[in-house]
Amino acid sequence: MNWFIKGIRMGVKTEDDYHHETKWPSRLTKVKGGEITCPTDAIGEEWNQERCIFCRACEPVFSPTGETLTPRIERTDVTFKRSFYLYPLDAGSCGGCNLELRLISSPQYDMTRFGIFFINTPKHADALLIMGNLGKRMEEVIRRAYDVMPSPKLVILLGTCAISGGVTGIPPDIRGDVIVPGCPPTPASILDALIRAKGGERE
Repeated sequence: MNWFIKGIRMGVKTEDDYHHETKWPSRLTKVKGGEITCPTDAIGEEWNQERCIFCRACEPVFSPTGETLTPRIERTDVTFKRSFYLYPLDAGSCGGCNLELRLISSPQYDMTRFGIFFINTPKHADALLIMGNLGKRMEEVIRRAYDVMPSPKLVILLGTCAISGGVTGIPPDIRGDVIVPGCPPTPASILDALIRAKGGERE
């Protein structure tokens, strides 16, 4: 509770609407013609938000709209409506997703008001939240963490690396129940995804 009181004393308050204008990362739209070389093949017939690392190599052909990226929710469960416990697992990230994820527990975003909490063991977790490039050596770690989780349980893939392999281009051999695009995703898009995953509606 000290972090909350300290935040209030410093003038940092929980915001009713935690969405802010953010150019990068946000949904991209084509504004004019031209040749593009995309390092992750995120741009083909259409722009693929789940492969994009927002390197800006596509500018000025593509331009950010400021619209929050859309998470994909494949599965949820009514059990999570009251509370939703997350076990974050870094499988080899650059740290960007970690930083943005930790921000959702700050007074500004306050994930706890939505019944979302971090937990230090997968044994009591509702969701395994995976960040980074999933190398071969991490497969056993992820499998063991998933196996000890109680059912029902979800797997959340956070960021381009966990979803499609990022700059390595090697897609992970894991199925996500919740897909949160971005490199890294913004705190707002992460919260939107988690609220929807627990069966709630975005405020």
